[in-house]
Amino acid sequence: MLKKGKPLAKTNFVFTSESVSEGHPDKICDRISDAIVDTYLAAEPEARCGVETLVTTNRVVLAGEVRGPAEITHEQLIQVARRAIREIGYEQENFHWQRATIKCHIHGQSANIAQGVDASGNKDEGAGDQGMMFGYACTETPAPALMPAPIFYAHAMLRALAEARHTGKTPLLGPDAKSQVTLQYEDGKPVRATKVVVSIQHSERIDQDEVREIIRPYVVATLPEGWMCDEQNFLVNPTGLFVIGGPDGDAGVTGRKIIVDTYGGAAPHGGGAFSGKDPTKVDRSAAYAARYLAKNVVGAGLAERCTIQLAYAIGVAKPLSFYVDTGGAVDEDRLAHILQQLMDLSPRGIRTHLGLNKPIYTRTSSYGHFGRTPDRDGGFSWERLDLVDELRRAF
Repeated sequence: MLKKGKPLAKTNFVFTSESVSEGHPDKICDRISDAIVDTYLAAEPEARCGVETLVTTNRVVLAGEVRGPAEITHEQLIQVARRAIREIGYEQENFHWQRATIKCHIHGQSANIAQGVDASGNKDEGAGDQGMMFGYACTETPAPALMPAPIFYAHAMLRALAEARHTGKTPLLGPDAKSQVTLQYEDGKPVRATKVVVSIQHSERIDQDEVREIIRPYVVATLPEGWMCDEQNFLVNPTGLFVIGGPDGDAGVTGRKIIVDTYGGAAPHGGGAFSGKDPTKVDRSAAYAARYLAKNVVGAGLAERCTIQLAYAIGVAKPLSFYVDTGGAVDEDRLAHILQQLMDLSPRGIRTHLGLNKPIYTRTSSYGHFGRTPDRDGGFSWERLDLVDELRRAF
């Protein structure tokens, strides 16, 4: 039976999270960096990548370190970047997938890193870097999502608008967009939106009233019935104009949207970004593992919310620490022991358990890495609920 655990410090409050679209400058960079990771993993599942991208007006810069097939050339990587930009939908005068100048400065991985991370002799493969990673799940949104509600609905709004743009239903809207959702909580549960903000790039042929009317049905449809805020608290393009957008309006860099990528501020974050990194980098893979374990704890009905922290040292295989918090819903020491029995939390163990050495990362680069549906080819494997039965038996 589910125990509620210790009550939250506050039970009646408002909480806000934001999302950004695939056409946001930072998200363009995340997509390009992850597309390059996928290119290497498709050619060599054990390839290593740490790739960064910068975008500005009609210019893209690729940098970072890789270890993989030598036949993947700089020109190929430039074409990968162009394809990513085209798929997002940028064909604007000052940022166009064909005309943008793209420079590639990607080079080989440091031998010092390689010797510390690679398996050799009796030494298991070590973590690709030090750091701490958090995973979180809660019952604010039903299974299979099990995500904090503000970030879940902020993502849903922008995904609905992106789908409408890609299918030609909203031809006067552009790729660059942001959303922000503020929810009212009563007795610790979200009950309604008090504020919704959407800023979205648009054609100069339409005014703000027309933008509002175009996007409103998509926003309302993503929220539970009766949750939409009143009209005066539905803010659309608060600056009054959003014609200049994307990299022409603001530069972008890989890895700047770590809260958007995770839990919208509703849970702790270790500080490491995901995109551009192969799964030996525990910033990415251990954060996926922590989410996987936390989600299965909540999915098994052991707690209404669960936070897990892992910590690693570069070159060391086993985590330095394992922390679990359910608000006292279960015996947390026992839960921590059981979870570590159910999953090998070394970098190799995580990759094997979740099947991460695959080209599955481009699709993670926008609308969040968590709360998604597992794909048949192994994408979003960390969203599976396949430990639920074992956890229920254990408790």
